Amino acid sequence: MKRLLLIDRDGTLIIEPPIDFQVDSLQKLEFYPKVIGNLGKIARELPYELVIVTNQDGLGTESFPEENFWTPHHKMLSTFANEGIAFRDVLIDKSLPHENAPTRKPRTGLLTPYLKSGEYDFARSFVIGDRMTDMELAYNIGARGILIHNPIHELSFENPAVENVIELITTDWEEVYMFLAIEEQAYAKQYRNASIVRKTLETQIQIDLELEGQGKYEINTGLDFLDHMIEQFAKHARLNLKIEAQGDLHIDEHHTVEDVGIALGEAFAKALGNKRGIERYGFFILPMDEAQAQVAIDFSGRSYLVWQVDFQRERVGDVPTELFEHFFKSFADHSKSTLHIKAEGKNAHHIIEAIFKGWAKACKLACARTEFTDLPTTKGVL
Repeated sequence: MKRLLLIDRDGTLIIEPPIDFQVDSLQKLEFYPKVIGNLGKIARELPYELVIVTNQDGLGTESFPEENFWTPHHKMLSTFANEGIAFRDVLIDKSLPHENAPTRKPRTGLLTPYLKSGEYDFARSFVIGDRMTDMELAYNIGARGILIHNPIHELSFENPAVENVIELITTDWEEVYMFLAIEEQAYAKQYRNASIVRKTLETQIQIDLELEGQGKYEINTGLDFLDHMIEQFAKHARLNLKIEAQGDLHIDEHHTVEDVGIALGEAFAKALGNKRGIERYGFFILPMDEAQAQVAIDFSGRSYLVWQVDFQRERVGDVPTELFEHFFKSFADHSKSTLHIKAEGKNAHHIIEAIFKGWAKACKLACARTEFTDLPTTKGVL
């Protein structure tokens, strides 16, 4: 689900004038210290949609004419845009406090479309602002709060529960960026897992995958040699993997091998999520006695398989050797990865096992987390 940063304007993005509290001229427009650089990093590196939510008391009245408001406001937005900071929305309430408008923070009326869409994870979204009303808004929508406030000044809470939503109190936008980046890294590491259920008229498959694992496995596909190979994969990729598959083996092995590959690819795609902060590429050359396998993988978002393997045997154990190309094609298609596999040797068992172990090591390298939180691409999407 999508996540939001709901950001107050005056006192958070720009300095609020201490006398009339109105930024109604270019002369009064002053950006909050370090906001541009750090909000730029948030916009580039972290998976939040940015929305401005602001109360502008009496905007459009004689005491605060709109024509005075829009010139500095548009200048602020264009300055942010020039630094790659795009706001999905700018939500402005123009009411006065005594009017008790449903759209005025901390009331939630301005956010009704977001709240009703079902597309947003508010528990992992944040409200960033300098007033207690911003933190009350966070409480009212089930989000968390970052309070732009000098922590040496005492706070008072009309509703004590609001205090529990505040995750950070600071006057430093660099701290805001660091907090959100660390939060994202911790979440990604903890939750890089997936459960997939695939049911067709030919197979029923349940897969549970944890990328941050210890090499634990429970594999039951009904095909002993395929089980043995996937066990090798889980062990050497250092992930936890459980597969329960029931297929129409009385007809053929094809559907079971294909659908396990499909479901495992889907599990990887789900566990990797937005792919921020991963290495993306993995490659490994693995020897096994007389056999050698070269495996390279790129979680590129583009599905492709290059297969350069010849077998001298029709079957190994209970699996036809021709189905292993189909297994890896199914995985590449549904993990949306580019996968190159080249292997040679005399013993078909050794060749296949070298491939699975090399695949494991390549996947481990490609899925590894880096110190960064951005996408490993210049395209902006994987």
